[in-house]
Amino acid sequence: MAHHPAALYNETHQSRTSAPTSYESLLGDSIERAFAAGIHDLSGLVQYLNTTGPSGPNGQAWTPENYQQEIARLAS
Repeated sequence: MAHHPAALYNETHQSRTSAPTSYESLLGDSIERAFAAGIHDLSGLVQYLNTTGPSGPNGQAWTPENYQQEIARLAS
């Protein structure tokens, strides 16, 4: 029996235990817009987030360091 090609891929958010928070959704949308605008480097992404939002953790400006820490926290 042949496998359907789509069956080989993971389902979106299959590892989530709950729905994304509004902060996570806003951050994800902003990151997607940055990528769509051709921004693919960390410093450009951080600059984009500081211009468009959302703010970094605890309302701080984004830095390469806190961006990497926040993404690691959200991924855990």
